[in-house]
Amino acid sequence: MTWGPTGQQQQGYAAWPPSADGYEPAPVPGNPTPRPMMRGWVITGLAVVGFAAAGLVLAAYYGLTLGVVTSLLAVLLAAIPLAVVIPTFLWLDRYEAEPTKYLVTAFLWGALIAALLAGLVNTSAQVVFATATDTEQAALVTAVFTAPVVEEAAKGLLVLLVWRLRRREFDGIIDGMVYAGIVAAGFAFTENIQYLGLAYQEGGEQVLTAVFLARCLVTPFAHPIFTVMFGIGVGVAATSRSGMVRVVAPATGFALAVMLHGIWNLAAVTGGDGFIAVFLLVEVPIFLAFIGLIVWARRREGRLIGRHLMPYADAGWLSPAEVHMLSRMSLRRRARVWARQAGGRRALASMRSFQDAASELALLRLRMYHSAADAHALEAERRLLDTIVTRRHEFTGAPY
Repeated sequence: MTWGPTGQQQQGYAAWPPSADGYEPAPVPGNPTPRPMMRGWVITGLAVVGFAAAGLVLAAYYGLTLGVVTSLLAVLLAAIPLAVVIPTFLWLDRYEAEPTKYLVTAFLWGALIAALLAGLVNTSAQVVFATATDTEQAALVTAVFTAPVVEEAAKGLLVLLVWRLRRREFDGIIDGMVYAGIVAAGFAFTENIQYLGLAYQEGGEQVLTAVFLARCLVTPFAHPIFTVMFGIGVGVAATSRSGMVRVVAPATGFALAVMLHGIWNLAAVTGGDGFIAVFLLVEVPIFLAFIGLIVWARRREGRLIGRHLMPYADAGWLSPAEVHMLSRMSLRRRARVWARQAGGRRALASMRSFQDAASELALLRLRMYHSAADAHALEAERRLLDTIVTRRHEFTGAPY
């Protein structure tokens, strides 16, 4: 048959899988007991209650300090940079997309839990420092030394939790960057509400416009860049065999996040020519390096997918043309267009599932190679291979 997306000819899949005439994908077993489902509902319920409680506390705080109208205005303006920041990290996450529920949880963690924790600790620290020195000095010490540590720890905790509790969903550097970026976007959203609201309350439209330009349009990636450093460290740890690396990499990433955050806060607090100098000589190069980093990281993931799928092609589970297609995003798009034209929406859905399963399979094999996979890796590998077979049959009609 003709494999449309790559323009190469494939003579069916008769040789697939090796020595398995009459092969049929194995059914995926269900849960033997209702406990996993019950545990999932309990965890979900606790998360909803926790997020709701944090949201109510923050809403009450902003309502009392800023007023309802000012708070709503600040919310609308603070949401604008999300239209750039969130799609950037979703673009980075295209090869093996993280579950939507985890990304939503990451955003809510940053916007509610991390923001509330940071607000409480930073305020308490400033009060303590004010008893030993003047108010202005206390604000400076809190902004430069306390806030970076507290805020990066509050944001980074979510990345650590995903890595430790959902290892099957954490495949390396890309996942660390994505979760870190999304949680930081949520945190920046809530923080911007406060800064924008206070600016409007204290200086009117002119000051509000200046703060909006500085925080939302010129530096919307500030918090994500800080926290991504920690996400990279956790991503390195997730695919390392060395116990030392699993400790040193996250610690190094956290130190870099705190350092960058502290430099930014120092420049913002001091203001004037110092802020402009730091922005042009430090922050702009860091932002350009960040853009280069995410482009490199996505291309690297495509190469890793191709490399770790080749053994399956050698064994007959995939064709070389399929591996070539799966390792390049442009060819993946062409494959989805071809599937839609050839078989309509159902074929398109099957092609998407085929691509997703293949990406997950490649990254699972990467974790297995680094001895970072869990005890269910072989079962997951078989399930993903069965999914690939079934989805191929659906969008091509080729025999099993």
